[in-house]
Amino acid sequence: MADAPDRTDEHGWLSELLAPVAGFGVTFSTMFTKVLSEEYPEGPKGKGPRPTQPRYHGRHQLNRWADGLEKCIGCELCAWACPADAIYVEGAQNTDEERFSPGERYGSVYQINYLRCIFCGLCIEACPTRALTMTNEYELADHTREAAIFTKEQLLAPLLEGNLPAPHPMVEGTTEKDYYRNEITGPTEAQRQWVADRSETQQAEA
Repeated sequence: MADAPDRTDEHGWLSELLAPVAGFGVTFSTMFTKVLSEEYPEGPKGKGPRPTQPRYHGRHQLNRWADGLEKCIGCELCAWACPADAIYVEGAQNTDEERFSPGERYGSVYQINYLRCIFCGLCIEACPTRALTMTNEYELADHTREAAIFTKEQLLAPLLEGNLPAPHPMVEGTTEKDYYRNEITGPTEAQRQWVADRSETQQAEA
């Protein structure tokens, strides 16, 4: 077997002398450049945190229909699609007295563990009703592990003006398909009256 060629003299003694120093070339080249530092949360020049891009994957949100019913139907597809096993869902049956969403089921328990979540967005792609979306909120740091597990109450979108808090009946004369087609524009007077009567009954019993 032929011996490997001796390459000691190919570049000369000067190259061998400077070889250890050449590895620090990038380090030396950045030593004299201006350092760019941004304070947090003040941001550049006190203008606040830098805004995110519109499609940024931040904290999740459970959305509602226009009348206030929840979009989540407790199908658990988001939990199955999650590669980090960060989502836990328990579905339950809707009843005439306790209706939280159109159709038969709703998500009674919904949790996302943000210590596991990798913000890939596969969960929102799997959702058949667009109940789960991702917001631009990214400030999720906390002091305990328990605080990183967000519950359904934390993830639910806030009630908009005119929305009714669930549970309450669907818009009279409609089916879940009317909701899925976005044909519901808001709560009706019958729904408002139902919520008001239920609230009075609960206060009287308390």
